[in-house]
Order: sequence, then structure tokens, then C-alpha cells
Amino acid sequence: MQHNTKQLHDQIDHFNRTGTQKKAAIYARVSTLEQAEEGYSIDEQVRVLRDLCEREGYVVHKEYVDRGKSGKNIKGRPALQQLLHDAKSKDFDLVLVWKVNRFSRKTKDLLNIVEELEKRNIDFRSYTERYETETPAGKMQFRMLAVIAEFERDNIAQNVKMGMLARAKEGSWNGGQVLGYDVVSVPGENRKRKLSKLVVNPTEAQTVRKIFNLYVEGNGYKFIANKLNKEGHRTKKNKDFSINGVKTILCNPIYAGFIRYNVRRDWNEKRRNNINPHPVIEKGQHEAIITDEVWEKAKSIMANRSGKPNRIHDGEFPLTGIMKCPACGAGMVIGRTTNTLKDGTKRVLEYYVCGAWKNKGSAVCRSNGVRTDYADKHVLQKLSTIATNEVLIEQIVKRINNKKEINSSPIQHEYETLKKALEANQQKKEKVLGLYEDDLIQKEDLVQRLSTLNEEKEHLEERLSPIELQMGQGGTQHINFSMVKQVMQNFKAAYKESLTREQRKRLMHLLVRQININEERQIESIQVQLNKDVAKHLTFKGGEDSSVTDEFSPPFSILINL
Repeated sequence: MQHNTKQLHDQIDHFNRTGTQKKAAIYARVSTLEQAEEGYSIDEQVRVLRDLCEREGYVVHKEYVDRGKSGKNIKGRPALQQLLHDAKSKDFDLVLVWKVNRFSRKTKDLLNIVEELEKRNIDFRSYTERYETETPAGKMQFRMLAVIAEFERDNIAQNVKMGMLARAKEGSWNGGQVLGYDVVSVPGENRKRKLSKLVVNPTEAQTVRKIFNLYVEGNGYKFIANKLNKEGHRTKKNKDFSINGVKTILCNPIYAGFIRYNVRRDWNEKRRNNINPHPVIEKGQHEAIITDEVWEKAKSIMANRSGKPNRIHDGEFPLTGIMKCPACGAGMVIGRTTNTLKDGTKRVLEYYVCGAWKNKGSAVCRSNGVRTDYADKHVLQKLSTIATNEVLIEQIVKRINNKKEINSSPIQHEYETLKKALEANQQKKEKVLGLYEDDLIQKEDLVQRLSTLNEEKEHLEERLSPIELQMGQGGTQHINFSMVKQVMQNFKAAYKESLTREQRKRLMHLLVRQININEERQIESIQVQLNKDVAKHLTFKGGEDSSVTDEFSPPFSILINL
């Protein structure tokens, strides 16, 4: 009560001195899982904080709300990014949260944000945790709370993982969809929770058996994928089969009656790296789809074929992925053909070809090949021309800084596309939550499905956040001639000085977002992206535009069609 009285007196003193009331920014967040498990109400958080402002004499500047967002990191949280941007303009005097972990569960992020607010004389307060950041003791207490918030998150994650590991060791299914089986719920020891079990799906099981039979007969992955697609077989997600999809099925011991778990360690941090050489493999409680004989034969064939793959490394070719197929829009990858000349010598030709065609066969698309020597030279020459032509740079800068041009640029289309993808993601989450609330899936299954959906959502929001912020500011992000010139010239120099092809590819993918080709297989347009990451890598530190690379500077995203 004494603390609240002091705050109220401070507000009255401020009003008497300045004639204005202090402004407060309210921030609230809740993750999807917390909403389902704990019943946290984001509206209740806002209501409580709004009441606090009214009692203590603050004017609510704005309510910043992130719904269904994880506290793992600050990326992909538009409301928080907007709050940090507004703080730069000192639009408010105080940031209020219901609890410290609503802001962030990572100690480093939390301390950095609060330090940034303090630099601008903006206070930070938590409704449920009382402390004073103005004193050494208060700062220590705040840091302890930050560490506890991160510990709670890590502890929850570890407990869930231990539970899933124990289930795998007893041969139980940990959740998730797999071709050939349906996941059904069965009663558990705890009547309030149900466990999941695999039951053979007869139609899908036929597809699985066909894949294994074709493989043990000597057919390759691409042949199998192409045959399946031509015959109308579909994956669990009702999509065409790919080479990687076929291989994944052939490598999965679940079809021989085994449960495999913990194949990849530290998935969130390291993605596809850090393969576990000793995953959990136990006899499962489900029915096998293929015989032990077929499984062992498939493993033997795979072992004999591995070791000397004739692979083409995409790192050697800088336009893979960013060049798009004119027919289906898939990323182009590398393909090779061998021509025999009149004198009998052979000549190998390299092309950028449709990734969907190469991976899934002619049932999906056609090759649409573009010679690599033409494409690489054309794109690099186009970018180099801009780097050395100040008139072109001035025209680009003028177009970027023209509000009407920005509003009519491809950024509007990308905004709409990303919003639709996020809506679809949210619908999937609501469906999963409904299954959990109806006791049709267990908590471990819910956590796993939500984790996958949240990962997808984070990627979408990371792309959407700078676009949303820019549009919220009326598209008035201004970039000057010096910055664009630095970016283009430094790209040209860095590309030329790169020691490896992989380095050149990374630089190309940093600056170029997309390359479109026409039906005649000629390059039609090159879409260059200017954003904070590009500025950070391709401008001089401490230079005229160094402010845009600051950690808490407002993000921006500009797309330019060349």
C-alpha cells in the first residue's frame, strides 16, 4: 500500500509541475498452451492493468497485446516490437505488465529490454511482483525474477521431454500423425487424461506396403514418388509424394512395429543438425504394417546404396531456392544432363530446374530448365550495374520514399498472403485445442502439435512483423541514398572477395528475395529486399545509417523489383 501511495504522489507531483498526466503502455501476452492449460485470460490481464492505471493516475497510451505467443523469444511478436518502436519516440512514461514472464521468459531479452526503456527514462512495472528498479536492491530483485522466469520455462520443457521419453521406452506413441496409422485416444491411469494409440489405417497401409515392395524390387526414391503420384496416392497431409518423403517412410521402423524417439536433439535450437546416434528404439504396442523380412531387406538395400552418392551440392549455385518455377512457383534446384558430341566426347550441362519436378516427378510439374551459366551471369551483372550507377540508385531511393509507391509495391501482396497463412495456422491450433478439451488427445500430443504449429507461426510472424510495423506507420520508412549505395556496392565487393561458393550463395540470398522467369525461360524480374539484416551486413558500422541496425530500432522491409 505504501508503494502504491508513493506512486500516486509522484503522479500528482508530475501533474502539478507539467500540467499533464503520465502515460502508461500496457503489455499483455498469453501462449496457446497456457490459455488451454491454465486458463490465463489476456482480457483479464488488460482489465487489471487498466484499473491500476486509473487508481494511480496514469493515462493509458495504448494496449499492446500478443495473443497465442510463446515467451521463448521476442521475435515474431508484433505488439512487443511495436511497443519497443514507440518507446524510441518516448510516447509513454511507464510499461505495465501483469507478470514479468509475460514480457519474456529469457533473462537476456528481459534485461536488455528494461535497460533500453531505462535509457529513455521509461519505468517498468509488474502488477504481481513488487520491486523498485531505481535502487540496487530493486535491480537485484528484478534480475532474480528474470532468472526464475527462464528457469520455470526450462523446467516445464524438461519435464515434458522426460515424460515423452518414458512413454517411448515403454513402447507407447508420443503423438503426431504418421502415414499408415490413425491416432486414437485410450483411457489412462489418470481419468482426466487420455493416452494416444496407433491403429492401422487400411487404405494408407496399402500405400506404405507399396512403397516398401517397390523399393525391395530395386526401384529408386524418385521412381517410387513419381509412380505413387501418377496413381493418385497421397501423403498423410493429402499432398504429393516427394523423394524425401519416400525415403523418410523407408527409414521409419514404426512400420515394422517399433517406436523410435529422440532422433534429433535440441530441435528448436539446431533444427536438422545434431542427429542423435543412439535414439530410443523399442518394440511398440502397435501392429506392424510390414514384415520383419521386408524391413530387414529394405535396410540392407539402403546400406549398400549409401556411401557414394553422386550428389550435386546446391551451395555451388547461388540462385537455388530464390529462382522460382514459372509453372508452379516452386524453388528451382540444380539438375544436370549429359550430351554426347559428334566426336564421341561427353559434355555435362547444368540447369536450374523446378524443385517440385525433380523431387516429385512429372506428375507434379515439368523441368522448366534454365542454364546456370546464363542465369548466374545475368543476375550478377544486373546487381553490379545498380551498384555502379548512381542515377539508378537515386531513382530507387525516390521510389522507396514515395508513400504511394510503397503502398502499391509487392509488400501489400505479401502482407495479405502472410495474414492468410497465419489465419490457417490459428484454425489448426483451435482444432487441436478442441481435441484436447474433448479428451480426444493427451497433453503430450497437444504439446507436440502446438510446438510444430508455433514454430510455423514464428516463421510467418518474423516475416510479417516488419511489414506490419511499416504499414502501421503508413509506409513512411525512409531510406537515404547513402544507405542504398553502400548496400549495393558492398554486396558487389563482398561477392567478388568471397572465398567459397557457399559464401557467395549466402550473400545472394541475403540481398535477393526472389527471381522470376517467364515461359520462355528468361529472367523476367529480380526482387531485391532491403531490411535490417541486409543493412547490418552490408553497411558500415557507425556510418550514417547505423541507427537502423540497432537491436531495438524499428524493423523495416522494402521490396524492389528490378
